[in-house]
Amino acid sequence: MPAKRFDLAKPYAVLGFVIVAWLIVPAVFKRLARASFFEFQAPIEVTASAVRDLQDFWALRTRSKNDLIEAGKQLSRLNASYELAIQKNAALEGEIHRLEDLLRLPVFADYRTESARVVRRDFGTWWQRLIIRKGSANGITKNAPVIFVGGVVGRVAEVHLYESEVDLISTPGVRLAATLEGDTRPISYQGASKQAFGPYGGVIEFVPLDVFANSTSPKRVVTSGLGGTFPSGLVIGKITQLDLGSDGLFKSGQVELDPRLADVTEVTVLVPLKSAKP
Repeated sequence: MPAKRFDLAKPYAVLGFVIVAWLIVPAVFKRLARASFFEFQAPIEVTASAVRDLQDFWALRTRSKNDLIEAGKQLSRLNASYELAIQKNAALEGEIHRLEDLLRLPVFADYRTESARVVRRDFGTWWQRLIIRKGSANGITKNAPVIFVGGVVGRVAEVHLYESEVDLISTPGVRLAATLEGDTRPISYQGASKQAFGPYGGVIEFVPLDVFANSTSPKRVVTSGLGGTFPSGLVIGKITQLDLGSDGLFKSGQVELDPRLADVTEVTVLVPLKSAKP
């Protein structure tokens, strides 16, 4: 009987020993073990992502010629609209540079863009994280801004050789300096924990008392450029609810993020360009 009890308790004893050993192991070893494990499984995830892209490619090859002709027409229309937008953007950039030179305004650090595919999503109650198919081998740096067609996606949290981990803007640990579109007064944005089957969102604080917003008349929130991480003017979301804060001096409320964050497959990383030292 004692031998049988020992056999039953043996797995729990081994588990307890592993937990105690992990708790007393130095943090440096833990970090090294985690990084090594991530680099070990990275080729598997990258290969799986490439296989999914290949499957999508061959699935599109089965489409009829009429579908391809219609897609080509739509692509032609999009290209025409993009060419017009590029021309307008070039004209606006020229005007901005002219005003900066005229007013002697400081020029913000430039960024280069690096497109990346989403390999995997890791969504929990207290964090929302994406794994993208670009890493230090592609020049990705920690804390680099990540954007998509709907605005800000998040920022790079961890960089590995061929992959990077991105904290979504809805993660509670992400805090940004923001402004309202058309307003220069700074406000504070922070991600909010996601409810089960609920939309992605955040909270806004230090909103001036003369600002009003609700679901029928929302206000758009953009990055302010303060802090040096995100350039100014990137869309964060829209305020759908504002209430008076506990101190009575400012308002706070809820920010609704772009619903396309749930299934984004392609993002763009803004890699800061390091200026040469004189």
